[in-house]
Amino acid sequence: MLRGFLDFHRATLALKCEGLTDEQLRLRSSPPSTLSLLGLVRHMAEVERTWFRRVINAEDLPLVWSEEGDYQAAYDPAGATRAEAFTAWRTEVEHSRRIELAADSLDVTGHQPRWDAEVSLRLVMLHLIHEYARHNGHADFLREAIDGVVGA
Repeated sequence: MLRGFLDFHRATLALKCEGLTDEQLRLRSSPPSTLSLLGLVRHMAEVERTWFRRVINAEDLPLVWSEEGDYQAAYDPAGATRAEAFTAWRTEVEHSRRIELAADSLDVTGHQPRWDAEVSLRLVMLHLIHEYARHNGHADFLREAIDGVVGA
């Protein structure tokens, strides 16, 4: 069930970006905010990478768009392209799926340094569902502002 809801939200984000040009994907919500559909895709690549690879799998690797660990860097769509963002996001989603499927159970834990706590794979999946759901709400508004398209 967790996998199904997480995959639904992943697919929803991709759907919100379907058929748009790089320029449209870079459009910002309302200045000075840097929020854009392309920024959301890049951000979710960082979220997938952090929670599954860095926390659950204990991989020592930097963020995709910031060697310094600045999560806000992913939101800046300047110069970003659909190809670059979606390739990184799909790569991280595949890593996440592989890690989740290989886990002995949802009770597998990893260390979340920002919380200084051990967290279970179950919590990670629930957190990502929450994160996607929240950002898919943002994506709804962004997409409607671009070309009037609404709905999941």
